[in-house]
Amino acid sequence: MKAASTGLIEFPCAFPIKSIGRMDEHFEELVIEIVRRHAPDLCESQVKVRPSRGGKWVAVTLVIQAESQEQLDAIYRDLSGHERVAWAL
Repeated sequence: MKAASTGLIEFPCAFPIKSIGRMDEHFEELVIEIVRRHAPDLCESQVKVRPSRGGKWVAVTLVIQAESQEQLDAIYRDLSGHERVAWAL
């Protein structure tokens, strides 16, 4: 497969996606489910969870094999549109 470039990002590439939400034992599962809609090959070994110091928030970082800008846009749109996701970076 030929690499595609959108200027700053050359596809395909490993791309980290971070979602932050209120501490909830199911938040990680929610983020994985949303991202897998667009990146079905996501391996759970590529998922890192980090609670905030105060324990109020949790950050879930996933590294996917990004194939296109459209794929990334769709992931961010779905994450940002979910009521339990405070930030998607």
